[in-house]
Amino acid sequence: MSIGLQNFKFFGMSCLFCRIVKKEIPSQFVYEDEQMVVFKDVKPKARVHLLIVPKKHIDSIAALTKEDINLVGQLIWQAKKIAEEFKIAKSGYKLIFNTGLDSGQAINHLHLHLLGGERMEWIV
Repeated sequence: MSIGLQNFKFFGMSCLFCRIVKKEIPSQFVYEDEQMVVFKDVKPKARVHLLIVPKKHIDSIAALTKEDINLVGQLIWQAKKIAEEFKIAKSGYKLIFNTGLDSGQAINHLHLHLLGGERMEWIV
């Protein structure tokens, strides 16, 4: 039986990204500091597809509080720096926060997608 990632918590398992942050689940980290981890997406949608995940569990953008403003700014700043390190900053890249099921958010833990390294079409 296959379960969707959004149902991960309902089967007695903790948040997938919290488990990755705690290194309970192996992942290809490209960056880590006291606030966040950055790792390769297991189902990449572009040549470069990284997930920038705060260590603090926040369900989504909709669950942000005023105290989280600096954290979100740090996620975006780190995305910029990583795009430069991966040599995709000049050609261009996408930063995407999905919020809620209708947006395609599969895991209820705030995360920023960094996609680049090839020409991508705009998805409406």
